[in-house]
Amino acid sequence: MTSALSTKIGIIGGGQLGKMMILEAKKMGFYVSILDPDPNCPAHTLVDNHIVAGLKDREGILKLAEISDIVTYEIEHINVDALFEVEKSGKPVYPTPQSLKIIQDKLTQKQALLDGGVAAPDFMIVETIADIVKAGEKFGYPMMLKARLGGYDGRGNFKVNSAEQAEEAFDTLNGKEVPLMIDKFVNFDMEISVLACRAKDGEIAIYPVAQNEHREEVLFETRVPANIDVATSDAAMEVARKVMEVFGGVGMFCVEMFVEKSGEVLVNEIAPRPHNSGHYTIEGCCSSQFDNHVRAVCGLPLGNTSLIKPSVMRNILGEHGHDGPAFVQGAEDVLKISGASLHIYGKQETKAKRKMGHITVIDDSLENAVAKAAKAHDSLKMISKG
Repeated sequence: MTSALSTKIGIIGGGQLGKMMILEAKKMGFYVSILDPDPNCPAHTLVDNHIVAGLKDREGILKLAEISDIVTYEIEHINVDALFEVEKSGKPVYPTPQSLKIIQDKLTQKQALLDGGVAAPDFMIVETIADIVKAGEKFGYPMMLKARLGGYDGRGNFKVNSAEQAEEAFDTLNGKEVPLMIDKFVNFDMEISVLACRAKDGEIAIYPVAQNEHREEVLFETRVPANIDVATSDAAMEVARKVMEVFGGVGMFCVEMFVEKSGEVLVNEIAPRPHNSGHYTIEGCCSSQFDNHVRAVCGLPLGNTSLIKPSVMRNILGEHGHDGPAFVQGAEDVLKISGASLHIYGKQETKAKRKMGHITVIDDSLENAVAKAAKAHDSLKMISKG
């Protein structure tokens, strides 16, 4: 009888998400291969096989599939057509290429959500500068112009504050070449996210609601549990469950949401993979998002998503003016703090706003965890050796 643990896993992408996925896979003895263009990517030292090729390289993806029993990914901006080929050849891909294809395009993602009865901000397709002006007349200002493909961490977004900015916004996002859309601006009270994992048999495990703070459109801090009432928390978790049903997802999904001042929950965007706002689960939950992703794609029972203690995660970003070889400063001070855990991703080059690591603090009280996380974050810098 063949054990599920003998499954050979292929992962497209060898960044920090892939690295943390592999750390969990290796606890159970899985053979893991990756595809990543960087021969020294964060996951490189952990894997059994590393195919050095671009994330959209068709031949590289097919080669990864040949040496793997299942294929998954840590980033959604990849060659989905190649994944359809892999699936057609008989090798499973999770999350499915069909769900990825819909989610890759923010417009089709939004349409699928609305068709599935999931509330999201109003939107319009944008093809010309005049369309932006029309959207402003309909939605009012500000509003968010978005590239439909490829954006992340604020890249591919432009906050339009007036009709006078329409041309600048269109040109900045290269609207002549890149398909665009407009989202009505949400006057939100809070940004939250819910991690959900779906097994092959349809079992769904939901994590506690996380409260997120972004700075310059990059995630700065995640707090769990979120400072919301039980009814809003239940509503957000139900939305995440419905999203999993809409996309028929297998593996981890992250559902990013806005909580309006009225208390209504609206879906902003979906990531079909483990997510930055779920890093707290490594120390903060019984089974981390990475553990459950591996379990799901390999056909194993899902783990317990319960929160062990209140948790706070802060990203460690590259410092402005310190582009170059990466150097960690202040790690000893962080590790002196009770309940603090330090994760350094192993990226060789640092640059401003690049995610280089994160700090997690767990404590009996969220208030203490927040204070400790702030102290730890202030103690540590990611700078260039040069």
